[in-house]
Amino acid sequence: MKELTNKLIAMNIGAVKENEPLANHTTIKIGGPADILVEPSSAENLKKTMEVTLESGVKWTAIGRGSNLLVSDKGIEGVVIKLGTGLNHVATEGTTVTADGGVSLVSLAMSISRQGLSGMEFAGGIPGSVGGAVFMNAGAHGSDISNILEKALILFEDGKIEWLSKDEMKFSYRTSVLQKERPGIVIQAVFKLREGEKEKIVAEIQRNKDYRKETQPWNYPCAGSIFRNPLPDYAGNLVEKAGLKGHSIGGAKISEMHGNFIVNAGAATAEDVLALIQHVKDTVLASYGVRMETEVEIIGR
Repeated sequence: MKELTNKLIAMNIGAVKENEPLANHTTIKIGGPADILVEPSSAENLKKTMEVTLESGVKWTAIGRGSNLLVSDKGIEGVVIKLGTGLNHVATEGTTVTADGGVSLVSLAMSISRQGLSGMEFAGGIPGSVGGAVFMNAGAHGSDISNILEKALILFEDGKIEWLSKDEMKFSYRTSVLQKERPGIVIQAVFKLREGEKEKIVAEIQRNKDYRKETQPWNYPCAGSIFRNPLPDYAGNLVEKAGLKGHSIGGAKISEMHGNFIVNAGAATAEDVLALIQHVKDTVLASYGVRMETEVEIIGR
């Protein structure tokens, strides 16, 4: 692994760190070390990182801003590729917006709203990156990424780069083709929006941001929604009805503000969170016959 680290550093592709604690890179502040963490400084250097990693026969994992992510206490084997400052460019042409995978979704939603472009109001308050949002078809307030995405540029695990249309992304509720069928990294996304009244758009985004602040515990380290909504019901509602709000295991605690959030109340481990997730699953199944499925991505050793 040291040889690969030295090779990546010599290539000058961006920041390269060994045994980097991933708790420093997740919103829930949990996660053991990455053997190697690379933050490529450009899309070209992202491709080079992938090529060298594949040539070395080493596993790779991609992360963005670390929301919706629970990393094992034992960390992640191989190379962790973080999309950040090197892939944060945005271009607007008419009603078409092209954004790199590392762009903050909230920042993008706010900036295009000020240009009088409508369609991304639902993203006001959704943490994470454009790449992560496309990967999992992030959504809220009755809309999601599939409603506005035109196409996405994907770097696949074999090193090939390809544009996928909205249909080829095979979007469904909080899923896309990238999650299991064709693993890859979102380099860039092209969104088709529409012209609107700037004041109304900005006001709606602000309302959505305020709603998140008022109803979700972002003042604590957390990973966002833990469970998918078992429609027509809602995960948070089932957790609350089961009397689980405030229940804790170790340093992990179900938020008293929102039943579908687990917060790091102090020195929580991934094992604490996983145990709490299982307790919720068992309790809700026994009480209501509903099988809860996780929305948070659980990765690592």
